[in-house]
Amino acid sequence: MPFLVPLDPVDYVVIGHLSCDLTPEGPRLGGTAAYAALTAQALGLRVGVVTSWGGELPLEPLVGIRIVSVPAEHSTTFENILTPGGRLQVIHHVGEPLLFEHIPDVWRQAPIVHLGPIAQEGKSLVDGRLASSLFGLTPQGWLRSWDADGRVRPCAWPEASEVLPKMGATVLSIDDVGGDENQVEAMASISRVLAVTEGPCGARLYWNGDLRRFHAPARTEVDPTGAGDVFAAAFFYRLFSTRDPWAAARFATHLASYSVTRKGLEGIPNQEEIRTCLVEVL
Repeated sequence: MPFLVPLDPVDYVVIGHLSCDLTPEGPRLGGTAAYAALTAQALGLRVGVVTSWGGELPLEPLVGIRIVSVPAEHSTTFENILTPGGRLQVIHHVGEPLLFEHIPDVWRQAPIVHLGPIAQEGKSLVDGRLASSLFGLTPQGWLRSWDADGRVRPCAWPEASEVLPKMGATVLSIDDVGGDENQVEAMASISRVLAVTEGPCGARLYWNGDLRRFHAPARTEVDPTGAGDVFAAAFFYRLFSTRDPWAAARFATHLASYSVTRKGLEGIPNQEEIRTCLVEVL
């Protein structure tokens, strides 16, 4: 366990691999679990993470967050390589599977449970045993596969028709599906609530047979990494608080826009940004 703290009840549980991201400046901590957990913490929630981590980097950035980690020889490790044809993503290692028994009893009925796979982990966790008030999903890691050389590509998600109707809300990026609008429409038709992020263009939200678009404020982009995860955590938080998907999408779009102005985990929203967004969306 990275932090030996009592496993008290939490408000927000995120389940997914932390990642070791290889960058030109050196390895850095990443993954949906890191960005979403820190965003939820910034929003004032008690946060728990269920993950698998190999110990390549210290986890001090997550101090104050309760962590249950399945030991791994190597953490899930990604490298993004810029080529003339665009970004090439390579996966070098994958952490251990995440199972229901890894989730502490006291966390299984947390108000918000966020399932955030990044490398095909956690598929067995949608079997109905998690009884949160809001079960949120960011299926990015189920929409990617990799070849023998580790090159990552979008892939089909055959379980979508079974999983999506069970989710209280789902958030994905248009890039997660390789820009396939037919796939987005198919997912929207069976989802209770589906938010699709579109980078600097903002986000769109499908709910109750309706579609609305939310434009992001213009920001100077420094690093877009993690913006979708910030959006997801903010969206799940606000949806749980207000029960209004439109209000949640508006808040999350504004808050996530700040995250691209700083590098890596430095993009987690601060209190001034959170207060500003709460005022802007009222």
